[in-house]
Amino acid sequence: MALEHHRVVITAAGRDFGRTLALRFASRGAEVHLSARTLEAAERVRGEIRSQGHAADRVHAYACDLTDPASVREFAAAVAARTDHVDVLVNNGSRYQHGTDLLSASDEDVVDTLASGATGTVLATKAFLPLLLKSAKPDIVTMVSGCGETGHHRSDAHDAFYAAKSAQAGFAEILSRRLRDRGVRVISLYPPDFDNHDPLSHAWEGAPRTAKDPLTAQSLVDCVFFAIGQPRDCFIKSFHFEQV
Repeated sequence: MALEHHRVVITAAGRDFGRTLALRFASRGAEVHLSARTLEAAERVRGEIRSQGHAADRVHAYACDLTDPASVREFAAAVAARTDHVDVLVNNGSRYQHGTDLLSASDEDVVDTLASGATGTVLATKAFLPLLLKSAKPDIVTMVSGCGETGHHRSDAHDAFYAAKSAQAGFAEILSRRLRDRGVRVISLYPPDFDNHDPLSHAWEGAPRTAKDPLTAQSLVDCVFFAIGQPRDCFIKSFHFEQV
């Protein structure tokens, strides 16, 4: 699927799966607007994309702290200064917190985990919705987690992470219903733990992807591209995966 005519915003794209998304969207030709908590991290990924031959005016880096409403607004305003619309918003930002004991995390950790995942997703969607509504093909993609599924209990993630992911899931559910009549598709992914191979390494093409292997970032990216590539009458609301 070619994405030359797509303008894509990705939050928390400075590392891990956010970086993977930025690199893969760019490889399909999309104009990418990527954010990270620090501008240095965002610029580093921008440099990697540029080194793959992507034009300078097709990849942009921004600082955005999803726990800070002013920072989210500034991020959206900076993107709006460069483009009159956004086609895809990828809500990837969410701090992970490990630990099965509720008492293992500080109050500050709890607040930051909930703010980055839950509040940050709502604020980013709200800030970019005006630009999405100006697109002929608007999609909102949210990387939730199996932890956001009702009854899920297999992860060693902290209770605060479960709470943040459950909030994302509830937000995406109501948003999907309320934005459908405006032509905005709301797509959520609920993956278990997965292998995130470096898209710039040989492992990306050579990673085993059999029924006996863990889910890969390659498959998650394929799901995103599949969903946004469907005709506009096809609203794929969510992807759920077998827990292993």
